Amino acid sequence: MSTKQEIFTLINGRVKMRRGIYNPTSDAVWLAAFAPRNAKSVLDVGIGSGGVSLCLMANNPNAIITGIDVSPEMLAACDINTGLNNKHIELINADILTWRTDKTFDLVVTNPPYFNGTPAKHNAHHNADIRTWISKSISRVRPMGTFCIITDASTTAMAVAEMSKKLGSINIIPLFGAKNIAERVLISGKLGTNGNTILHKGFPMNYEPILRDGLTIEDILSKLTQK
Repeated sequence: MSTKQEIFTLINGRVKMRRGIYNPTSDAVWLAAFAPRNAKSVLDVGIGSGGVSLCLMANNPNAIITGIDVSPEMLAACDINTGLNNKHIELINADILTWRTDKTFDLVVTNPPYFNGTPAKHNAHHNADIRTWISKSISRVRPMGTFCIITDASTTAMAVAEMSKKLGSINIIPLFGAKNIAERVLISGKLGTNGNTILHKGFPMNYEPILRDGLTIEDILSKLTQK
């Protein structure tokens, strides 16, 4: 049996990750590709081992990122991965559900623990109340800032309902699996706007221009509108 390589890469080698107790999935790449590129300050809620933030920094090198996670083990892994990529991320060991701060950010991103079941070995959140998680995350968005989330398709209704309380200009992009059924959904909204909700056509989850080539969704949509 071959031993897995200790270091693996994302988006065509632009991001390096050390294999550990939790390794980012394609969800991390999708969320980073979905995030707007012009944000100066970013909060990654439940940063884990850093996959979302490091992919986001590959797309937006000037972003100043803060990551919050309840798990010291995850933050230690994130610190190692940040060093591998010669980046800096401010890491905060706290629970977003109880974090007391006045800080707000241009962009807040999250890949929440929407799954249920036995707690993971890395002591990260599980069985979280998605509505509360979203509400607490949105409270950290500054006026005219953006909130972006990737979540399981089964939670779409509750996610949109919670986001609609504070955000406008909501964009929804489904990600389809092998059976042409949406498995994940990307949702964004802006604080302080009342623009319409847009449901986009969506993408297959294994879409190589995003996962392999590292293009952003903005890149893809702009090309489609030019045709």
